[in-house]
Amino acid sequence: MMMMPEEVTTANITLTGETLQCQGDWTLNGLGKLETTLSKLTLPTLSQVTIDGQAIQNLDTAGAWLLCRLQAQLSTTGKIVEFANFHPEQQKLLSLTTQHIQDKIVTPTVEQVLFLEYIGRQVWRAVEEVYHFLAFVGEVTICMWHALLLPYRIRWQAVFSTLYNSGVTALPIVGLMSFLMGIVIAYQGGQQLKIYGANILVVNLVGVTLLRVLSPLLTAIMVAGRSGSAYAAQIGTMRVTSEIDALRTLGISPLDLLVIPKIIALVIALPLLTAYADIMGLLGGMLIAQLALDVSFSDFIERLPQAVPIYHYLIGIGKTVVYAVIIAIVGCYQGFQTQGGADSVGRQVTISVVHAIFLVMFAEAIFSVIFSWVGI
Repeated sequence: MMMMPEEVTTANITLTGETLQCQGDWTLNGLGKLETTLSKLTLPTLSQVTIDGQAIQNLDTAGAWLLCRLQAQLSTTGKIVEFANFHPEQQKLLSLTTQHIQDKIVTPTVEQVLFLEYIGRQVWRAVEEVYHFLAFVGEVTICMWHALLLPYRIRWQAVFSTLYNSGVTALPIVGLMSFLMGIVIAYQGGQQLKIYGANILVVNLVGVTLLRVLSPLLTAIMVAGRSGSAYAAQIGTMRVTSEIDALRTLGISPLDLLVIPKIIALVIALPLLTAYADIMGLLGGMLIAQLALDVSFSDFIERLPQAVPIYHYLIGIGKTVVYAVIIAIVGCYQGFQTQGGADSVGRQVTISVVHAIFLVMFAEAIFSVIFSWVGI
């Protein structure tokens, strides 16, 4: 014998005085077009409203949620809303639904509170980032100390490979940029000196500016964008493909294999690149001095040792050792922070370049203050 499906009575709601009368089956199947009915319903004007459920035949979670939402909408207008004449089971369901909605609703707050919350979260993330970075620096320091005590543990093949990729292949771009920088400094500064007939002082301007500050700084920035990003991309890709985990499984320290050779290679390469950049920058300055300022090559070379004491050059070269450590550690650290896929690799590469350049500039500012205090 075929059983007939249970007849479903469509839910409805009407306004009687200041009471909202609910009828029918307030279930998922019976709600029907109730949303349209509610949107067209004229709401009570009094401050206290009653939702009467005496005529409700059946009530499930969907109907209870709709009733609770109606109650919340009326409450936002300042009305006091009460449920009346519901069966005990229905009243219990309404209470549970109301409690659940209140737990899930995020109470809107004023803009100042949201702004302070955003600032707090960003500060906390920055503190966590600094903590993890310092922990990484500590691990690298320990590994570097062990490598210096036991040089045979250093992977020299990786050092020479990195030295070629980070140093030799960077010569063209570093030389070109330094040559152009020498031209710019000599031309812009020389035009002002020419007004006062002090053309020869262009040697002082170009020599001190390039050897002490600009050549080390520009070389470090170019290496950070070129080699630091490559370190982050290489290690980040190995993280994505689980090669780092494979190295740990084989008992090989990723720091010994990937980080220490890069630091050693860059500490060697960056001072050499800076010395090369000094030469190219001076050549650019000499060219403009000859063509635009009537200062011959011989006069430029003769005055250079007098105008630029050797300690300016040594200070510039010495700073690059610190810059090299910063660039290598930041690039490797951001590579190890890669999580997910290719998008994460690109993001960490960008972060590595930005952070490395920022820290290099920060270190340059600290050096400037310290040397000013010392008097050199």
